[in-house]
Amino acid sequence: MAETFEPKNIIVTGGCGFIGSNFVHHVVREHPEVHVTVLDKLTYAGNPENIAGLPVDRVELVVGDICDAELLDRIVPGHDAIVHYAAESHNDNSIADPEPFVQTNVVGTFRLLEACRKYDVRYHHVSTDEVYGDLAIDDPARFTEETPYKPSSPYSSSKASSDMLVRAWTRTYGIRSTISNCSNNYGPYQHVEKFIPRQITNIIDGIRPKLYGDGKNVRDWIHTEDHSSAVWTILTKGRIGETYLIGADGEKDNITVLRAILKAMGKPEDDFDWVRDRPGHDRRYAIDSTKLRTELGWQPQHTDFESGLEATIAWYREHEDWWRPAKAATEAKYAKQGQ
Repeated sequence: MAETFEPKNIIVTGGCGFIGSNFVHHVVREHPEVHVTVLDKLTYAGNPENIAGLPVDRVELVVGDICDAELLDRIVPGHDAIVHYAAESHNDNSIADPEPFVQTNVVGTFRLLEACRKYDVRYHHVSTDEVYGDLAIDDPARFTEETPYKPSSPYSSSKASSDMLVRAWTRTYGIRSTISNCSNNYGPYQHVEKFIPRQITNIIDGIRPKLYGDGKNVRDWIHTEDHSSAVWTILTKGRIGETYLIGADGEKDNITVLRAILKAMGKPEDDFDWVRDRPGHDRRYAIDSTKLRTELGWQPQHTDFESGLEATIAWYREHEDWWRPAKAATEAKYAKQGQ
């Protein structure tokens, strides 16, 4: 194993988003010697409340765009590493308007790589399992680091493009980089447009949840805290130029997840409505994280999905002031799309 990298000053792009902010909380809690600069554009998915209350001497928020080369020239020097979470990430939005996805996910990654090259900063790239396309429902196979790329949506193709840029900059320019591809995250601070928080907040509001298609689409769920610990492990122990898949053996189809939410919230398990499927909806994702576990010794801690779900439901019940401002606009947008 390579020697451990011990960063002291890191930039977390998208650190006010769902997965990025959970990573910032993780670093502040677990690594008291590390200072975090959060770079976030504060689009609809980025909320400064997600990092409110963290110590100001440990966490600094810079509001700005990863595509802004001059801004990167100002803030990147003096940092040891960039952990790149910032992304446009909602599939439905990418189908409606792909342009922001190409701009943020492809051009933004290019700008960050150029800044890392210029200032010799280590780089970790947070990607998605959606770059691999999907698997058949009855296929026993899971994605590995060797699985060919086969993205199917504007979102996943923009993430696949950014992964390729990282590999090219590493090989061509010697950037010190690692890549992780992760399955679906759940936990606190997730925007109400996403599957689990949308169902939870609808039930809180007395609205019957909706389920796409036949409900048999399978996602591989991981608690965001496990994702955070895995990213830190890869950043500090991963081999340069390597890709690691992050997963917690959490395969569940959407109808099972929705019924688990309904049950945990005291509702009948069939208390939902079916809606038409979206175009190109991937059938199944499944991650094989053997390389990460055997090579770097990482293990997920939150493997009981039901208790993780109950804790997540409790968080949304207790933080209505956090999600309420975005809820009406989100539901209005879905209604316009017939969902």
